[in-house]
Amino acid sequence: MKNLSIFFFPLLAHGHMIPTLDLAKLFSSKGVKSTIITTPRNVRHFEKAIDRAVQLGQEISIKVIPFSAKENGLPENCECADEVPFEDDMMPKFFCAMSKLQPELERILDEFRPDCLVADMFFPWATDSAAKFGIPRLVFHGMSFFSLCAIHCLTIHKPHGNVVSETEPFVIPTLPHEVKMMKMQLADHHKEESDTEFSRLIERVKESELVSYGVIVNSFYELEPDYADYFRRVLKRRAWHVGPVSLCNREIQDKANRGKESSIDKHECLKWLNLKKPKSVIYISFGSVAEFSKSQMIEIAAGLEDSGHSFIWVVRQEKNDELLPAGFENRVKERGLIIWGWAPQVLILEHESIGGFLTHCGWNSIQEAICAGVPMVTWPVSAEQFFNEVMVKDILKIGVEGGSKRWTFRTPVEEVKREMIAGAVKRVMKGEIAEGMRERMIALKKKAMMAVEEGGSSYTDLDDLLHQLSDK
Repeated sequence: MKNLSIFFFPLLAHGHMIPTLDLAKLFSSKGVKSTIITTPRNVRHFEKAIDRAVQLGQEISIKVIPFSAKENGLPENCECADEVPFEDDMMPKFFCAMSKLQPELERILDEFRPDCLVADMFFPWATDSAAKFGIPRLVFHGMSFFSLCAIHCLTIHKPHGNVVSETEPFVIPTLPHEVKMMKMQLADHHKEESDTEFSRLIERVKESELVSYGVIVNSFYELEPDYADYFRRVLKRRAWHVGPVSLCNREIQDKANRGKESSIDKHECLKWLNLKKPKSVIYISFGSVAEFSKSQMIEIAAGLEDSGHSFIWVVRQEKNDELLPAGFENRVKERGLIIWGWAPQVLILEHESIGGFLTHCGWNSIQEAICAGVPMVTWPVSAEQFFNEVMVKDILKIGVEGGSKRWTFRTPVEEVKREMIAGAVKRVMKGEIAEGMRERMIALKKKAMMAVEEGGSSYTDLDDLLHQLSDK
């Protein structure tokens, strides 16, 4: 293979930047010259990991493009989706600002002429931009084959149009499994024939994928073979599975340097876990976007307390004792650790004391749980997370339902009560159901590890992609 140069352009959101960084590191470990394109304030989220990769001999760097939050109607220094205020008009402004990055991207492509551009799904115009310079564009969705297939079939067949209520189940047709969902679990742009800025963006995403070079999927064949085959053979999409990309991080330092600066020292966190018995701690994290009301926070706290299990709970918000029941932290200080802000998630999940993971069902988190062999309690909030929940609990049978039923953009409005939370934690931590899930998880963990090793399915698919790009 020739010495390929590939540029990576992630959406400015941690759930997209983290796997894209792992992807760039994975490519550079194969001898590719990898370059990440981002904006000034987001450089800090990549620097440590890139410096470390360079020290290990990998050729990976950053190209910075200018961005002005103020000029786009956003608060000063707001350069990441996770920082966008919760006002109704702010997220559309953010996505509008993303489209204005096109001239700067084209300037960089024209100057450096890479062999390929891997651009986030939310940059549909990147396909045309790359084509101007004869550069193939690969789409990175950051979701599973299953979700890609289910969303496609839902869009084409519209089975939700045949139900009379938000809670009546329907089946998404033509998929390899019987996939049942409810209308209330769908995003507005899926269940309504609406003409909004976001729905138009999603249409452009679909169109640009069809004329792109293909799709990179952060998954491995053995996890979802039916849907990898369906996506490529039935939907006729060119796609390469190269994951789990988080497994490119082998050392503690690499696993800790992902995303924001952690709110807790990794050694302090691991020291706390070392005091706990194997499989005795439930880990709770809802990702980098979801934010709960005070009443829901109180229900979560009460549910964890009533479950009787030790826990690590990562709270996205800044420290605020008023969000928790009176005296809660003092009552659970021997068996509960609350991390306000950002946590070294991969390191925590891999610790032998972790027995379960209460998760928002983001695809990155699900992959990381699988790589750690940890069964899940599902609590989807937005994006494609309700599709992921179906995959986890109904198809793979590696998780139990936490009680979340309604899709909301960032702030859940339907309250999940403490009794349901405590019950779900107990089911995932102990008993016959828990042991069955844990056995299936360990089997999947082994398959994930094998997939990225020489001769494995993801290793081979990545090699195949690089050879094709090299021959262009």
